Amino acid sequence: MNPIPIGPFEAGSGRDLFLVCGPCVIESQEHALSMARRVKAAFDGSGLSGVFKASFDKANRTSVSSYRGPGLEEGLRILQLVKQETGLPILTDIHEPSQVGPAAEVCDILQIPAFLCRQTDLLLEAGRTDRVINVKKGQFLAPWDMRYAADKIASAGNSRIILTERGASFGYQNLVVDFRGLKMMQDLGHPVVLDVTHSLQLPGAAGGASGGQPQYIETLARAGAAAGVDGLFFEVHDDPNNALSDGANALHLDLLPDLLGKLKAIGNLVRKW
Repeated sequence: MNPIPIGPFEAGSGRDLFLVCGPCVIESQEHALSMARRVKAAFDGSGLSGVFKASFDKANRTSVSSYRGPGLEEGLRILQLVKQETGLPILTDIHEPSQVGPAAEVCDILQIPAFLCRQTDLLLEAGRTDRVINVKKGQFLAPWDMRYAADKIASAGNSRIILTERGASFGYQNLVVDFRGLKMMQDLGHPVVLDVTHSLQLPGAAGGASGGQPQYIETLARAGAAAGVDGLFFEVHDDPNNALSDGANALHLDLLPDLLGKLKAIGNLVRKW
């Protein structure tokens, strides 16, 4: 596995643990900038490298009445401001091929949502860019089958691929992480990220919205770091109870600095072996 450059740091191939953190969706320019400043301060205080994430559109909300985001043009404008002010690499979701080009002009990492991880046209269009492509493993997919998603991207000339575990369906409205899958996906030759907070979702369990189990965020994050993942993914929010998307499984922003310190210690220890 060759390391993948992401802004000022590299991911994979024994490099230090990195983090992807931010709100599920862009709620406003003011909120995104405030969140990004605090996320950057947490990264700087921990000594870990990080990426800021936020979506301009959440196309897979449970209910048609749920907030989706500011849209492509306005969302990318806000993410550009975040990048200019903080210097953090930026990750956002893309949902259809027409979004790939504009998003690639602003963002360092283009993320393929789990529900779309088999969408050939989207994967190929993403692969034609020079951006890092992060593919979330569908809740319905075996770890070893992620090779086909990666192969589609690579066939378009892009080998800068990250694979992300976000839990597998375990009965109705529940997800479970099979830690064997982390190693299986690393063996495909790509850095692997554990999406901690989405793995703790309870899809559709809140009556038209997803529920969650945020009390287990630290437990799952520590386990992932100890298992040797290359990166960890958290949705964080300064007021989860009033977040416009995925607040039920988000980490409260106040808890992030302490958790990052613990994860850096675990990550450093694992990489000594």
